[in-house]
Amino acid sequence: MNDNEILVTIGDIPYTTTITHGKNTLIADEPQELGGQDKGVNPPALLLSAIGSCKAMTVKMYADRKKWKLEEVNIKLSYETLKSELQQTTYIKCHLSFKGELDQEQKDRLLQIAEKCPIHKILSNPIIISSNLI
Repeated sequence: MNDNEILVTIGDIPYTTTITHGKNTLIADEPQELGGQDKGVNPPALLLSAIGSCKAMTVKMYADRKKWKLEEVNIKLSYETLKSELQQTTYIKCHLSFKGELDQEQKDRLLQIAEKCPIHKILSNPIIISSNLI
């Protein structure tokens, strides 16, 4: 399995899904009120987690290279989907805050850098998802 591959497995327990990437494992699930066991994060929250963690890592990496005193990055994410007759549009909101000795210019630059994280780029461009039986 390479870095771009994930193995997802579900068995007898409704909605409880094991996600394997290399030697790392996550559990995805749905809340009990939706029939799940509430043993893990639901798929939409996993998507937001991917965006948030990528932005945080990208910003921290940039600040470290610049030797800026960025102590902590906090990102609060949410989404809303609006449907029309022709399409649906999903709005993802990312509210970033930085802790450390940073001036406004540095904070503004870090916000620009967050917009350049790999997951943001993937989701901001056309995506084609193909599914097949193997």
